[in-house]
Amino acid sequence: MKRRTMILGGTALVGLSACGQSKFKRYNGPEVTYVVVNKGDRRMYLLHHDRVLEQYDIRLGFAPEGHKTVEGDGRTPEGVYWIDRRNPNSKFHLSLGISYPNDEDRARAEALGQKPGGDIFIHGQKSLFDRGEGDWTWGCIAVTNDEIEDIYAMVGDMTPIQINP
Repeated sequence: MKRRTMILGGTALVGLSACGQSKFKRYNGPEVTYVVVNKGDRRMYLLHHDRVLEQYDIRLGFAPEGHKTVEGDGRTPEGVYWIDRRNPNSKFHLSLGISYPNDEDRARAEALGQKPGGDIFIHGQKSLFDRGEGDWTWGCIAVTNDEIEDIYAMVGDMTPIQINP
């Protein structure tokens, strides 16, 4: 009985120690007032007004050239949008939603008789050990899991994001 109690107690301690590592970080620095993504350079910048606070290498949609036009085209949208939602249970670790499509995007797709698509996010990796080679998303902006933890803590809802070609 004593041995069983020790084993169960030890197992519980190991389990609880894993709880100390949270993917939800705190950030107490300057407010991120703008996010800029330069698709051609594969870089994302978090800015406080005109000062760069952080910058990240990124991965894009598997067809990175041009503006996202229709659902399934594999492109990352271009233009000014907003961070409009958070997904703490993302299958890509954590994710921040981008307000694509806007009215203009919907009208463009409708003129083609198509849907514009949606669910565009800044997100982490699908697997901790697989960052993905090259551009691999369906139109999202991908970073490492460690990086999305920082970005998730730093970037507030309704922060504008400008995605450049």
